[in-house]
Amino acid sequence: MSQNALVLIGRILIAVIFIVSGFGKITNIGGTAGYFGSMGLPLPVVTAWIVALLELVGGLAIVVGFQTRIAALLLALFSVASGLIAHFDFTDQMQSIMFMKNISMAGGLLVLAAFGPGALSLERAKA
Repeated sequence: MSQNALVLIGRILIAVIFIVSGFGKITNIGGTAGYFGSMGLPLPVVTAWIVALLELVGGLAIVVGFQTRIAALLLALFSVASGLIAHFDFTDQMQSIMFMKNISMAGGLLVLAAFGPGALSLERAKA
């Protein structure tokens, strides 16, 4: 399999969690805002919309390879922040696993931000 195909598959695999999660938040924005409010996040409805759109639009941008470096960097920062805010309880094994998942995703996203989307992307198609 070519390097370009592997990068495309990697982009799809790393983005799917954000697309599904963002879509889920948008289709239940009230529940998302309620959860965010229960965690003490400021302006929970606004925060819910920002997070939902970041996940959905950022994930889609990575899949198609549009503004990939920016989307990957924003999602990497989001992954670290959400890990620290929502999953930083190492006394709970599930939260510990979720924290490590977020940090691992951030690592992959930073690699994507550094090296770009590869040849099979909208960015490269324009060039």
